[in-house]
Amino acid sequence: MRALLVHLFTATGAVFAMLAMLAAIDLKWELMFLWLVVAFAVDGIDGPLARKYDVQQNAPEFDGVLLDLIIDYLTYVFIPAFALFKSGLLPGWTGWVAIIVITFASAMYFADTRMKTKDNSFSGFPGCWNMLVLVLFALEPNFWVILALVVVLAVAMFLPLKFVHPVRTERWRWLTLPMALAWTFFAGWAAWVHFDPQSWAHWGLVVTSVYLLFAGIAQQVFPRKGDLDRV
Repeated sequence: MRALLVHLFTATGAVFAMLAMLAAIDLKWELMFLWLVVAFAVDGIDGPLARKYDVQQNAPEFDGVLLDLIIDYLTYVFIPAFALFKSGLLPGWTGWVAIIVITFASAMYFADTRMKTKDNSFSGFPGCWNMLVLVLFALEPNFWVILALVVVLAVAMFLPLKFVHPVRTERWRWLTLPMALAWTFFAGWAAWVHFDPQSWAHWGLVVTSVYLLFAGIAQQVFPRKGDLDRV
């Protein structure tokens, strides 16, 4: 029963995705991101619960990995790409390039059986477009900067670069997990104050995002003895 409840908990992410999409259709970006932050929190909690209650053994009727990937594609990729396109941050043809690159590359990445390293990190940028787009909404950089980031990160999805998993990557987890929790807090706060440019949450987003983006690469540059990665 507990294992089944974990599956049901994971499935609530689909509901939050729908609520986020409805907000996005109405151009209520702050509300959309708040729902995405809730879905992000669910995604961070359900994994440890699934391992604790061994859902593969105790509730095998449902494929928790597949369920998680379906919801992640909606909340990490599809809805953020739609928001980026409709927000006006990328004018004209640049918006079309961004949504095509994001959705196509992410579909291939999510189906890649090599996406995890042996230390439970991600091999290649893990398609966390929800995090990138929220930061872009907060900072509103030049559209060329946005387009460059989209293209570079899409290519990085298929490069032998390591990106940490906040919960499952053991090395530096004492720092990575608090950083991920802090990012979630700053993201929710930034959306709550309507991305006010004077909000200190913006600086928190920048600091935590930079860490989460480059921590895995730093671990590759400075490996521990005996580290085994798919690189």
